[in-house]
Amino acid sequence: MAWGARVAGAVLLLAGLGLIAWNEHRVMDYGAAMARHGSPVLDLGDAGRPSAGQYGSMTRVNGTPQILDAPRDPEFDVRADSPILIRHVEMFQWREITVGGSTHYELDWVDRPIDATNFAKPAGHVNPGAFPIQGRQFEAGEVKLGNFKLSTPIIRAFPGRIDIAPDEHKLPPNLAATFQRVGDKLVTSSKPSNPRLGDLRVSWEAVPVQPMTVLARIDGDTLAPREVKDGDPGFEVQVGDRSLLDVLPAMPEPPQAVLLVRLAAFAFAALGAFLLALTSRLRRDVLFAVGVGAVVVPAVAGVIWLAGDAMTASVWLLVAVLGAGLAIWRVQQRSASRSD
Repeated sequence: MAWGARVAGAVLLLAGLGLIAWNEHRVMDYGAAMARHGSPVLDLGDAGRPSAGQYGSMTRVNGTPQILDAPRDPEFDVRADSPILIRHVEMFQWREITVGGSTHYELDWVDRPIDATNFAKPAGHVNPGAFPIQGRQFEAGEVKLGNFKLSTPIIRAFPGRIDIAPDEHKLPPNLAATFQRVGDKLVTSSKPSNPRLGDLRVSWEAVPVQPMTVLARIDGDTLAPREVKDGDPGFEVQVGDRSLLDVLPAMPEPPQAVLLVRLAAFAFAALGAFLLALTSRLRRDVLFAVGVGAVVVPAVAGVIWLAGDAMTASVWLLVAVLGAGLAIWRVQQRSASRSD
């Protein structure tokens, strides 16, 4: 029985020491990998708030954007609950098409003026020239994601487009006399099914409001791009609730259950010390076993951390000193009780 207890105690003690050594090495390896990757990223999710000490840090924030000042096209009085509203303008123009050495001309809707003077046969294919109405992009005055405002470059990177139908009843009188609605577009054609050269077609698109994940730099209460290097935009925008590893797949994955492993290592070492002490005068002394466990496990961890972080090593070694004090106190108490 005595030998069995000693063997079991030694095995448990060594298991605790091996467990703490493995755990601290993986924590240190993760820290070294993060240092190679760059500055740590705050994973604030959808509940994070601007606070002191965050300035300049990169963070992941997710949620559905809040449009606080929706964009509006003042000329056509078109509004959208969206980060961005885009007006497209097309004109019915001649296009030159060359296929297999054969050139022909056709009328089509094109979103830019086509200079017919460069055509191989400009006669009879002259285009009107500049558009009387230009395409434009309108941006929301303020967009928030969670508790952070979004800077303009990030808003402009939002993906996706949806059609926005104009309300012809809200058109100013001069435009109402010129345009009519056909589907989700406004056209100047008197016969929309048979447009003529120079007719205009105006349509609108908007960025849809949908769950988004943004990785960017904290600038006060705003998310902004970090310093741009080698064509890097300085931020990431993805649709949906994406984890930090989804957004930055190259980032090392943090070790799991670090605290739980530390507690398990301490429990193994303390139980091992308890079994080893069964054949001594300190048998069944739980506090002594706890003290021994609190000595050997933090001591091993402290020695490991000496090479990487002196402050962390100091904390571990301080715990070891306190554990040694507990164990020594129990030995003295037992010795005093036996003397009495």
